[in-house]
Amino acid sequence: MKVCTDACLLGAYADVANQQAAPRLLDIGTGTGLLALMAAQRNPTARIDAVEIDTDAARQATENAEASPFSDRITIWHTPVQQFNTAPASYDRILTNPPFYTNHLRSPDAAVNRALHTDDLPFGDLLTAVDRLLHRQGQWWVLLPPYEMDQLTQQAVRFGLTPFQRLQVQHHANKPFFRHITGFSFTSQPGTDSTLAIYETDGRTYTATFRSLLQDFYLIF
Repeated sequence: MKVCTDACLLGAYADVANQQAAPRLLDIGTGTGLLALMAAQRNPTARIDAVEIDTDAARQATENAEASPFSDRITIWHTPVQQFNTAPASYDRILTNPPFYTNHLRSPDAAVNRALHTDDLPFGDLLTAVDRLLHRQGQWWVLLPPYEMDQLTQQAVRFGLTPFQRLQVQHHANKPFFRHITGFSFTSQPGTDSTLAIYETDGRTYTATFRSLLQDFYLIF
C-alpha cells in the first residue's frame, strides 16, 4: 500500500517518547513498515515489533526495515495479530492505522481489500488484541475517520480503554474533519483535543503546524 499523509501524521503525532530504557512498541498492520520506522527514528532506544497479515506487505516491510538505520531494533512478524504472541506480551505503546470499511464496494485486488476493509481485523478482534498486548500503564494510538473512531471508542469502553487525547485533522480550515488520531489508555490521563489543517485555504500550501510536525520526515521541508 502506498504511504499516505494521514498515516505520516499518526507516526509523527503519537506519543512514542516513553522515558524508560528500551520501551517496547507494537505496530499492528504495519504495511510498508512506515509507523515502525517513524517510531524508531523518534525513539532511539525503542524495541519495535510490527505485525502484518499480507505476505507481500510483510516482505516489503522487512526489506524497508533491513535497509534502514534501525534494522537492529525492528522485527517484522508475518501473522494475524489475533495469533500474535510474544513473551512478555506487554507493550508500552501500540500504534494502529486499521482497516475501517465495512459495507463499501470491493476492489478486484485482494491486498487492497485486506488493507481497507475490516473483514480480517474487525474492531472487536483489534480491541481484544490490544487488551491482551498493551501494558496497563501504556498507550494505544489509533487513526480512523470520525464516524469509525466514534464506533471504536464506544466498543473500547467495554475493555476499560478510554480516550485521553485527540487530534482532529482536516484538509484545510474550510473543510470538515476527515481523520481523528486518538490516544487510548487503561488509566485516566490528562490530555486535550486539538485540530490540525494540512493546507492553507488555497489547498496547496502546507500550514506551519503541519510543516513543523512533519519536518523530520518530509524531505521537501
